[in-house]
Amino acid sequence: MENKKTKGISLFALLAIIISGAIGGGVFNLANDLARGSTPGGVVISWLFIGFGILMLVLSFNRLITIKPDLSGVSDYARAGFGDFVGFLSGWGYWISAWTGTIGFAVLMMTSADYFFPSKFANSNGSLTILSVIIVSIISWILMLLVDRGVETAAAVNAIVMIAKLIPLVVFSITGIILFKANVFTQHFWQTFTTNFAADGSVKDFVWHAMTASGLLSQIKGSLMVMVWVFVGIEGAAMMGNRAKKKSDTAKATVIGLAVLLVIYVLLSLLPYGYMDQASLANVKAPGLVYILNEMVGGWGGSLMAVGLMISLLGAWLSWTMLPVEATQQLAEQKLLPSWFGKLNKYHAPSNSLLITQLMIQIFIIITYFVANAYNVFIYMATAVIMICYALVGAYLFKIGLKEASVKNILIGFFTFAFQALALYLSGWQYVWLAMILYTIGFLLFIGAKKESHQSISVKEWLGMLVVTVLGVLAIVVLICGAKAGTAFDLRGLLGF
Repeated sequence: MENKKTKGISLFALLAIIISGAIGGGVFNLANDLARGSTPGGVVISWLFIGFGILMLVLSFNRLITIKPDLSGVSDYARAGFGDFVGFLSGWGYWISAWTGTIGFAVLMMTSADYFFPSKFANSNGSLTILSVIIVSIISWILMLLVDRGVETAAAVNAIVMIAKLIPLVVFSITGIILFKANVFTQHFWQTFTTNFAADGSVKDFVWHAMTASGLLSQIKGSLMVMVWVFVGIEGAAMMGNRAKKKSDTAKATVIGLAVLLVIYVLLSLLPYGYMDQASLANVKAPGLVYILNEMVGGWGGSLMAVGLMISLLGAWLSWTMLPVEATQQLAEQKLLPSWFGKLNKYHAPSNSLLITQLMIQIFIIITYFVANAYNVFIYMATAVIMICYALVGAYLFKIGLKEASVKNILIGFFTFAFQALALYLSGWQYVWLAMILYTIGFLLFIGAKKESHQSISVKEWLGMLVVTVLGVLAIVVLICGAKAGTAFDLRGLLGF
């Protein structure tokens, strides 16, 4: 009989962590982001491809929750399968992904506020104003203090936020269905195109062509980061498994969460194609759903969506304030970070981990004043780094499948790993390269933890740290000195410098 805690996070609260964590800001920009690179037909195929990959990831988590109930979270799985060093890379990468994602939320929240007060909170190049930097810094510290009062309390608050954030999305979906125009939706449904840009970077027009295999591949590639980003957070229940009232609730919450998210995302990404032509949709200002609903029903619609987006972002921000400290606390318990990171306060919250995470967030919030297109930069980095964590989950299940001769585990693990590796190769490796700088900083803590626990570091671990450190140093050199503009190595251009 399963042990049930008298205190802990309920099934509904776990579901709220998944939905609030995943429905952050990306869904509000989904349609106009996709319209710049994909026709409706391309979007449909992309959802089938990416939906399959995410389904494999969810099944991997569920299989591991069932067959390895003593483990909890991505770093636990990576460490159990491939040793301490890989476990550290996964846990530290998850931590990087979570707090860089919160910065993306901060940027988009202030862009939403800019709907009511144009040019006060966001600059035309996508960076934040000084006023915005001050406001999001205050909000970030408040959320940190809320989580510091206890993770279970924060999870309960998050459940309320989840309900509030879904209301404007339901309103948009109903409005989109009512105003849907089949002739607009099918006009260029199964075609590819060449984009002509105006001097200000907006889409001037599209030149349409017959769909080809390479054209479809290009559309899928252009959709990958945007679509994978809106599913980041699907692992939230698995990460909070040790705090759940019932361990089995984590698997239930993950499956239910995936089903809910798929329905919401498919509707919100395709309905706008049936209201305005693709060139107009591609030129909609961010956050897209705010301005699309404003176009559909007038000012009240834009206001409702902007307020809903800000609530949504606060909910996602709260979820993502909980998740990174769970990662660092787990690493400390595994003796992969110094024990200082795992110390709990009287509310059983990891205060030290929260403080370090918050200091990193604060530093990078200030950087948003200087970085162009700050939202895309930070959410793409968060997505790229977490793909490594997801790939290792699949690899671990694949390894278990081979050991136990389980065809089911072999197939699910293989497809999970293959999807994440392919998606990362096609769209996000430059952001992982940038993250090597942060991995290098983490190695100092990893070495300190090994010394503290009187464990030796193997030759393979030293070699792994050396390779990543060299890549991190090269990234710094390229950032300082620059590379040829427009090439894959142009990291300064990637950041808008």
